[in-house]
Amino acid sequence: MSQLQRIAISPTQLQENRILLTKQQYHYLARVLRLSDGDKFIAIDGMGKWWLVKLHSEYGEILEVLDVHTELRASIKLLLALPKGNAFDDIVRVCTELGVDQIAPIISERTLLNPSSQKLDRWRRIAVEAAEQSERAFVPTIHEPVNFNQGLSLFEAKQKYICEGRGNNPHLLECWRQQVKTKSQITVIVAVGPEGGWSQRELEIAANVGFKTVSLGKRILRAVTAPIVALSILAAELEYS
Repeated sequence: MSQLQRIAISPTQLQENRILLTKQQYHYLARVLRLSDGDKFIAIDGMGKWWLVKLHSEYGEILEVLDVHTELRASIKLLLALPKGNAFDDIVRVCTELGVDQIAPIISERTLLNPSSQKLDRWRRIAVEAAEQSERAFVPTIHEPVNFNQGLSLFEAKQKYICEGRGNNPHLLECWRQQVKTKSQITVIVAVGPEGGWSQRELEIAANVGFKTVSLGKRILRAVTAPIVALSILAAELEYS
């Protein structure tokens, strides 16, 4: 089952026990992967549902509903100051693989990138592709870019961390283990800054609304590395603690 190709569909493609494939999906399955009528693949709706599907020309026949348990037991919201260039592409891809639930691009005081709507569409496509590849049950939501203050109020959670590379701050892992005692579903927000880090003013604003300033280690990490390290720490704790 794990070797079958996975494709993400929208709810509008579901019709009773059939899935109406788009031209692009059918081309990918039939021309790129060279599946024939009768071959099987997996359809995911990005909201927790998987189906085993058999290809029939330009539609798929649903054979059974699949029970999938690949999600973390926490909803992780990532507030990420936009890095330079195309680095956000890699962050979206890897953090999707690691289990992030939502990503909000943040325009901070030191952000240099002013993304276009085409960038947002690209990030959302990358999230879909990464969710398919990593066998996620859910496709992360990629929000439109917002300013720092808007980002801080975008989500609600008791566990809120803002990562800072300099200063004598406690490690994220230490804070997590001190504060999180439950094994039930929880929500956590992690904010990661741009090249050069957050400004002192931004750190103070975050602290005033309940964010705990934390470190990711003794070394200064690149803007593209820091969110991956933070997600890796939390994913490991959530899956193996």
